[in-house]
Amino acid sequence: MRLFSIAMLAFAAACSGPNPTAPTVEETSTTPKLEQVWIAEGFMAPEGVAAAPQRGYFISNVVGEGGAKDGEGWISILSEDGDIVTEKFAEGLDAPKGMAVHDGRLYVADIDQVRIFSSETGDPAGTIAIDGARFLNDATVWGDAVYVSDSGGASIHKLDGDAATLWLEDDRLDGINGLLGDGDTLYVSTMDSGSLLSADAEGNLTEIANGMNNADGIGLVPGGGWLVSSWPGAIHYVSPEGETTELLDTREAEILQNDLTVFDDTVIVPNWNPGTVTAWKIVR
Repeated sequence: MRLFSIAMLAFAAACSGPNPTAPTVEETSTTPKLEQVWIAEGFMAPEGVAAAPQRGYFISNVVGEGGAKDGEGWISILSEDGDIVTEKFAEGLDAPKGMAVHDGRLYVADIDQVRIFSSETGDPAGTIAIDGARFLNDATVWGDAVYVSDSGGASIHKLDGDAATLWLEDDRLDGINGLLGDGDTLYVSTMDSGSLLSADAEGNLTEIANGMNNADGIGLVPGGGWLVSSWPGAIHYVSPEGETTELLDTREAEILQNDLTVFDDTVIVPNWNPGTVTAWKIVR
């Protein structure tokens, strides 16, 4: 793939009350809108989200630079109402980003390895080194395995138990970021072309939409379509026909929109800058 600067990759990884800088949301008869529910403060470069078994959400805190092996990162637990339940559920990570929960274990993408913790207690449960990985970014459960993207390697790795294999490497995955497993399909976002892609079990790729530069998190929209965040500060709606609509633009306010994740009709988005997590409701 074309090389990214460390600063760009770092961002890619990149309280309650109304947000006075939140832009107007576009709406048409078929396009959903986003209604802000809450904003939680008190995070340090938050990047990834996963559902916590205790209810609520795991939030990864990179803390330092996105590629720095400094041991300063941690995982928080956030309630469904936006309150920090546990500030440091798991700590001692380098630059934790995407996460996935599978069979009682929390898998965390951490630069060139995947760190594993008990999803109930936060106790360390192992580490899986990924050969050749340069910037592990997102993680998802698909089928009975965990898949992890490598933004620095245009590749997707499959974790089966404690073993990792290179599942797919393709030039169309340059700047790969978000992953979302759903049924027979793995959805993929890329930063270089700003594409939303689908992959089948054999690794065949199909482009659904493009032009969403620095695409990051992916979420399924009730009623059809997808939400895709762009980490510099945008959220897009992709219709089932592949048409894109920008729903949110916070670039001027310097509010980043990182690993967007959808739970039913609730959208949880970490904002690396300014260190917040925002919840939105999808309304049609």
